[in-house]
Amino acid sequence: MTTMESLIGLVNRIQRACTVLGDYGGGDNTFSSLWEALPSVAVVGGQSSGKSSVLESIVGRDFLPRGSGIVTRRPLVLQLHKTDEGSQEYAEFLHLPKRRFTDFGAVRNEIQEETDRITGKTKQISPVPIHLSIYSPNVVNLTLIDLPGLTKVAVEGQPETIVEDIETMVRSYVEKPNCIILAISPANQDIATSDAIKLAREVDPSGDRTFGVLTKLDLMDKGTNALDVLEGRSYRLQHPWVGIVNRSQADINKNVDMIVARRKEREYFATSPDYGHLASKMGSEYLAKLLSQHLENVIRSRIPSITSLINKSIDELESEMDHLGRPIALDAGAQLYTVLEVCRAFERIFKEHLDGGRPGGDRIYGVFDNQLPAALKKLPFDRHLSLQNVRRVVSEADGYQPHLIAPEQGYRRLIEGALNYFRGPAEASVDAVHFVLKELVRKSIGETQELKRFPTLQADIAAAANEALERFRDESKKTVVRLVDMESSYLTVDFFRKLPQEVENKGGNPQAPVTDRYGEGHFRRIGSNVSSYVGMVSDTLKNTIPKAVVFCQVKEAKQSLLARFYTQLGKKEGKQLSQMLDEDPALMERRQQCAKRLELYKAARDEIDSVSWTR
Repeated sequence: MTTMESLIGLVNRIQRACTVLGDYGGGDNTFSSLWEALPSVAVVGGQSSGKSSVLESIVGRDFLPRGSGIVTRRPLVLQLHKTDEGSQEYAEFLHLPKRRFTDFGAVRNEIQEETDRITGKTKQISPVPIHLSIYSPNVVNLTLIDLPGLTKVAVEGQPETIVEDIETMVRSYVEKPNCIILAISPANQDIATSDAIKLAREVDPSGDRTFGVLTKLDLMDKGTNALDVLEGRSYRLQHPWVGIVNRSQADINKNVDMIVARRKEREYFATSPDYGHLASKMGSEYLAKLLSQHLENVIRSRIPSITSLINKSIDELESEMDHLGRPIALDAGAQLYTVLEVCRAFERIFKEHLDGGRPGGDRIYGVFDNQLPAALKKLPFDRHLSLQNVRRVVSEADGYQPHLIAPEQGYRRLIEGALNYFRGPAEASVDAVHFVLKELVRKSIGETQELKRFPTLQADIAAAANEALERFRDESKKTVVRLVDMESSYLTVDFFRKLPQEVENKGGNPQAPVTDRYGEGHFRRIGSNVSSYVGMVSDTLKNTIPKAVVFCQVKEAKQSLLARFYTQLGKKEGKQLSQMLDEDPALMERRQQCAKRLELYKAARDEIDSVSWTR
């Protein structure tokens, strides 16, 4: 195979592979851009300009639907692959990847049926392309895109916008800088009215990408010829015009072999008094070679950018493969190692949230610095130590025996009743920290890339972590409630020793009247003393509750969140480990697609490197 055939064949294979992998027409942007970076040939012309005949002449096979009006109603991406001499010709459709067509009449029927599948049996059009590959020793390596014929008016059964819709579709292909335009014009019409040339001039004003093809030379009126066009006097392009003689309708009806039609075409130009001097540069065979040669030149100039794009794609795919992870080993030891590695990755992220490497841990500090003090301030001590309640509690504590000096039982009941209020904020602090920890577990699971591929393991870790947090919360609640109970069980004697004691007689005079121990001032002093003691306890608990919560919940979560899970993990058998590593089918499919793309791009890079660039 020549260098030219190697280059164009390589481009065809890359385009084909990109198409198979879904990169063209809806895939990832990077991969779609690779498809578009590779040159292809778009066949443009008005209805009945002979586009189908030109394509069939290049292929050497009669395989396209025919008829009046719009026949090509979807783009046909036709990739020609040159095979070794003597090999069998066959065709493959992208939508039927496992079926080979050796009957090209069946290819024609499939194109028609696939068109109808999207557009229905109407005259509607669709931009969704049909992808067809033909493998034959009688073709050159090319990618050709057959587009619906340009039209000027809508006919019965077509929407009023059909003219604009077709032009928009054709423009979407020919506006791309890597698209070579094959502008088909019939010779029996004035070139000034050519739809194809008009559009090509708009998108390619310099003519660098445009090849003019003149069809139906044999149908011109006697005494006229198309030399002004073919020799570039009527409309000059950067590339030479090529004349084509299509099969006649009679030949088509008789199923004249395409090889015979090519021979007749050669004979026509060789014996033509008008075109004989151009015979070596006319005909469908010359057109195919001309396009192939031009493609080689374009590919040569684009190789650096194509190679750069391929390398970029390889880097992105390898990075994605690292995120997706490599395939799982089958032996239990390797599977256990994988599970442990994933668990450690999760724990590392969870600890980063707690320690400040990632956001979220600061919310625990917010519980201690804001929520707990606010909750303590809202406790109903004013109501509990109101004059009426103090009088009632103290009176009830005395029973039928009035207190003689100080109402000790009344003091104790008032203090114990007040301290019971601390249970609520203490337990609420535990619950608030528990909620934060659960949220951090959820976030950490979502941020652990290694876990995304294993939904079962993800659920197992979440369940184990949350079960551990529940245990830590229960233990933390017991501890903070115990702190409150400890304050209630033993009152600080020194505090009361320092309180000013009531004296029986004012000024120490035994003759002075006895103080009214049941007066309003007496009960207010009791309430004030109890309030001072409760305030002291509140300050103590404001410091000790966070310590207990951190010790029982936060520290335990950092050190032993998955401790029980690891113990259970060591008892699992290979089948159970495999179930835990049951991957998300979507991720498995994504990894397979990435692996295929990676293989494609690496092979393409190696093949490009191996091609000799010497002319």
